[in-house]
Order: sequence, then C-alpha cells, then structure tokens
Amino acid sequence: MNLDDIAKALNLKIFGGCDKMDTVVLSGYIGDLLSDVMANSKEGDLWITRQVHQNIIAVASLKDLAGIVLVQGAEPTEDTLEKARKESVPIMGTDLYGFEIAGRIYNMIKGEEDSAKL
Repeated sequence: MNLDDIAKALNLKIFGGCDKMDTVVLSGYIGDLLSDVMANSKEGDLWITRQVHQNIIAVASLKDLAGIVLVQGAEPTEDTLEKARKESVPIMGTDLYGFEIAGRIYNMIKGEEDSAKL
C-alpha cells in the first residue's frame, strides 16, 4: 500500500512531498516525543503525530520514514513545509484523532497483507 492510496482513501490533506506519494508504507508509528520516534520507529513507517515544527522532518528523514500524518487539524509551520520540500518528506494531515487514523491505516495495510496471503 502506498501513500497515495492511503491519502485518497482517507481523504488526507497533502501539504508537501507530492513527488513521493508512491512510497510504500510498511507499518506505522504514533508518537509526539521525537526521541521516542527516533529510537523506535522503523524504515517505511508512516508516522502519526501532533507535532508541527521542523524537527519532525529531520527525524522522518533520518529514519527513512514513509511520511508523516498530522492529526487533529494540525498544519505544518512554514519552515516545516520548506524543510519537507528540501528533504522530500511527504507530510499530510487529517482532522481525526491519532487513535482513529491509526486504526484506519492499520486496517488498510492489514487488509492488503491478508489479500496477498490468499
């Protein structure tokens, strides 16, 4: 499942990183503490967070995450958007709470995995 599929299915707002929407999402990670995300997220994870400052781009780039989803209507700051463009990090948003969007994304990924097993 790639970012474009997820964004379209869940009506996510795309703030930046349109050129990387074909990136495959392997799993996900939820967290607002940058050190926790750096320590525990994995390459290919879609990061779900409420943080909007530019340091989220540095973490996503460092960990080679698939992208970032901002929750609860949060929008990235202008310097975050600029850094996302420079680093080619997809950043999207939703009005949903983290719990709800994580569940929906999980079900999409899990459903695709289950279909592949048939």
